Amino acid sequence: MNLDRFSEVEKRFVELSGIKTSTTKIPYVMVDNFPKLGFLTALRFLEWVSENPEGVISLPTGKTPEYFIKWTQYLLENWDNAKGKKIRTEYNVKATKRPNLSKLHFVQIDEFYPITSTQKNSFYHYVNEYYIKGFGLNPDNALLINCDAIPLANGKTFSEVFPDSIVDLSLRYRDAKTLKEKEQQQSIFLIDDWCVGYENKIREKGGIGFFLGGIGPDGHIAFNTRGADHFSTTRLTKTNFETQAQAAGDLGGIEVSKNRLVITIGLESIIYNKDAVALIFAAGEAKAPVVKNALESAPSVLYPATVLQGLKNSRFYITKSAGVKLADSIDAYYRTGEWTLEKTERAIIDLCRRIDKFGPKLELSDLKADPYCSLIPNLSLDTVQEVIELVQGKIEKGLQKEQNQSFYHTGPHHDDIQLGIQPHVNRILRDSSNRSVFSVLTSGFTAVTNSFVTETLDNIKVLLDQDRIQMINFPDFFQSGYKHKWDKDVYHFLLNVASEDTLERVRGLCHRVVRAITQIWEVKNKEELRNTINAILANIRTSYDGQKNPPKIQKLKGMIREFEEELVWAHSGVQVKNVRHLRLGFYTGDIFTEQPNRDRDVAPILDEFRKEKPSVISLALDPEGSGPDTHYKVLQAIADAVRLWSKEEDLSNLRIWGYRNVWFKFAPSESNVIVPVSLNALDVLDKSFSDCYLSQVNASFPSPDFDGKFSTLAKNIWVEQLQSIQYLLGKDYFYTNENQAIRAGHGLIFFKEMSVEEFLLEARELEKSMEGMV
Repeated sequence: MNLDRFSEVEKRFVELSGIKTSTTKIPYVMVDNFPKLGFLTALRFLEWVSENPEGVISLPTGKTPEYFIKWTQYLLENWDNAKGKKIRTEYNVKATKRPNLSKLHFVQIDEFYPITSTQKNSFYHYVNEYYIKGFGLNPDNALLINCDAIPLANGKTFSEVFPDSIVDLSLRYRDAKTLKEKEQQQSIFLIDDWCVGYENKIREKGGIGFFLGGIGPDGHIAFNTRGADHFSTTRLTKTNFETQAQAAGDLGGIEVSKNRLVITIGLESIIYNKDAVALIFAAGEAKAPVVKNALESAPSVLYPATVLQGLKNSRFYITKSAGVKLADSIDAYYRTGEWTLEKTERAIIDLCRRIDKFGPKLELSDLKADPYCSLIPNLSLDTVQEVIELVQGKIEKGLQKEQNQSFYHTGPHHDDIQLGIQPHVNRILRDSSNRSVFSVLTSGFTAVTNSFVTETLDNIKVLLDQDRIQMINFPDFFQSGYKHKWDKDVYHFLLNVASEDTLERVRGLCHRVVRAITQIWEVKNKEELRNTINAILANIRTSYDGQKNPPKIQKLKGMIREFEEELVWAHSGVQVKNVRHLRLGFYTGDIFTEQPNRDRDVAPILDEFRKEKPSVISLALDPEGSGPDTHYKVLQAIADAVRLWSKEEDLSNLRIWGYRNVWFKFAPSESNVIVPVSLNALDVLDKSFSDCYLSQVNASFPSPDFDGKFSTLAKNIWVEQLQSIQYLLGKDYFYTNENQAIRAGHGLIFFKEMSVEEFLLEARELEKSMEGMV
């Protein structure tokens, strides 16, 4: 690899990566994990600042910069002590003097519009909190996007001009039909003028000298979404579904984000300074497709980051998982290290798909012509048969009957178990010799919108007026009665699912919410209940979209999610007592959440294991950076609990089932158990999701991969997984099979069964990357 274009810090990281060749159109540096990505980026940033103390910088917002921010602060604080000197020596930092950031000029990359600058979910607030204050930048040198300060028609505020926060950009191109539209049209043109002025100010500074940005699910940088003009400048613009889905968490639901415009610098704004250092960082396999497109494609509006090919100092900083789809990474996977059976399996399945040919039809010439199959030792047509038999064995394992087992199913969030392995779990539940416990480890309150709570509380008030929540009339209800008959709430709800009585289902939900309010607020009587409901409504109605709720309202939202989880498993007769809600404390709803703590987060899981003594534990096996970070943190907490439990008991017979769902998928070669899923099971998934996850049916926080319910996305994934195996085995293996379950299979679930030792080793490989990080 030619290192002439790399800085001294970058050269050190390239050396450590072991990558010898690169074929991409934009150079990249690869590191092991998300925290090291932040470490590399912080070192490169401070290296650049040392050489450009009065330079112009643009830094990103959101969750991705977490370790960049932490490492930058750590390095500045420790620059002159032994820790800092050791780091600087080890990573080729030539500057000896501590960088002074106070003379830097800051350019804000983007912002939602409209949004009040005082809101904690505005990027303006983020920049001021983490960069201006956090890095000690001079606010007088900062070029920021403060929506409150952008002039509008008649000197009005945006809440007066756009009272519903919806800006109709068609007014740029059509006649205004009302006086209100005329005012809005004039305001839009004033915003456009402001954007031109913002762009001019960037250029007056000489352009951006150091740009750091993430890359979105559609490949966007800043808010330059797929299709953006490579000569675009600062502007007010719409976004696409993928971007709206990503922003839903910031803005309180896609109902809000789909109607919110953005102000963003353009692609031309980023590359205006031809000497600029422009860095894009990405972590996790979920970003692998967009990273591949950005690095390997010719310049195209389909892939916004390809514009960086015009800068000599542009780079991608990526984790190994974000780079797995690069041709370089695939080539290195096959050509380095020991050849394994997993490589053989992957190579043959990929070949079948690539040449559109079923495994039994492959010829030796097909294998020899493939660059990777040709590497298989002792290659012959018998090799294909061996892989076919291997995969058939995985399916047979998935159909084995489980009896006299104690299952402890865990999910980071509510719906994770269902979307990962529900059809297999339902099969297990049919055998009465098995015992199953379902444990959700976080509260999940962030997934419940304010509007859902408001609607539910309004329904409760109506039912109270009609005296249709009769349980509150029992004399002991507010003392102890609310603690009982939680199973009755579940049964009442599902009975009315069966009878298709929508109003009674709503009443069933309201019963449970009344119990939750009584418990959380320690309500003593009917009047206090009504007053409490009014106080909750008042708080929510005066909150802005995406605002962090007070702890008690967070708990109420979490208990709504818990009720939904109980409903799902009650379909198979599971009682409330066997659906556990651990509410681990690291889950706070803050932008940067804590790492799991052994006393607070691991101990409750360990206590559950001691009590239930499971023979099988299921868990979401999502690598760090490849989905919601809660998944990875829960994985580490469970691993620590298993590790501690193994010191107390012999766990040689304990099995660990690692599943994945809509956020991250197994490749066929990565799993060792394959479960056929029937059309009936697919229907059960979809109906139970729709009937039970009331707060999620409309997908307020959807996956960027699919505009619809998570249950539909899960079904699509299982069907795609069937298609990948059909390429290897042939379709006739399924429809002519002697086994009825295989014949009925119209989808496949992949999961990985591990021993305790195998699980802890895998978790350890993921965990050790976090050690030593600030």
